[in-house]
Amino acid sequence: MRVIKSVFGGFKDFLMRGNVVDLAVAVVIGTAFTAVVSSFTKGLIDPLLAVFGSTNELGLGVQLIADKPATFIQIGPIITAFINFFMVAAVLYFVLMLPMKSLKNKFGTTKAAEPTETELLIEIRDLLAKQQGLSTAQTETLSKERAAESV
Repeated sequence: MRVIKSVFGGFKDFLMRGNVVDLAVAVVIGTAFTAVVSSFTKGLIDPLLAVFGSTNELGLGVQLIADKPATFIQIGPIITAFINFFMVAAVLYFVLMLPMKSLKNKFGTTKAAEPTETELLIEIRDLLAKQQGLSTAQTETLSKERAAESV
């Protein structure tokens, strides 16, 4: 029973993490906006592409074999899909990503300064000494003795 609680607790923590919630919101907004863009392209872009197509009912494309409609390669839907993709990507970037980035820069937490190489080495030394049961003072003494020997 304890294992089940820990699994569900971990799952709850995962779901409540900010990135998962942000992703869910982005998916919902992206799906809704995709429907709007699809309607726009079907109502406006597709008729404009049909102007460049032939007089047949199939639209903009290429007929591979003259008397077989199944061999018609439709180019219009491909162009429409690219237009949909770029419109959705542009709107999501300019409406969601740029404002979020500026808000994070304005109100976000500042990252701590990266430790220097010397500070990292001292930290590693102290951790190794702790594993061996030595105190920090003993490790500093050993470090000074080794430095004096190498000179």
